[in-house]
Amino acid sequence: MRSPVLLASLAVVAIAAGCSHGSGIPDAKLGQSASSATPEPTTVDIQGAGEWKKSPHMREYYDETVTTFADGTDIDVDAYEARSFAIFREFARANGMNEAGMIDHLKLIPRQVVDIVKENPDVLKDYDSFWAALAGPD
Repeated sequence: MRSPVLLASLAVVAIAAGCSHGSGIPDAKLGQSASSATPEPTTVDIQGAGEWKKSPHMREYYDETVTTFADGTDIDVDAYEARSFAIFREFARANGMNEAGMIDHLKLIPRQVVDIVKENPDVLKDYDSFWAALAGPD
């Protein structure tokens, strides 16, 4: 099961990165008070995950994860975390973000990915499955 912390971390970093997103709260219709307005259903990417998914660094993170788990789920978690952090630092540099801030926001992700893969190794079958495990379905 995905950890809410994983999704919250992605959301916080996406917001900090300046990814555009809607509030998900529609404005009241003209002539109605906010309390009497019936909101229209909307789908909002509050995490900015669509843009992140396109990043070559996130693809590299997927590739690193697949390589790490190629021989099973008994891995060196500390080494995987260190390699993940190196990719996250590169991602921060490439996007003009603070490296330390990026690591601070994503520090729980590698170990949560380990738990996710141990629970369901099929998340590594392709990039879309991996991304859905990280950020939810497209």
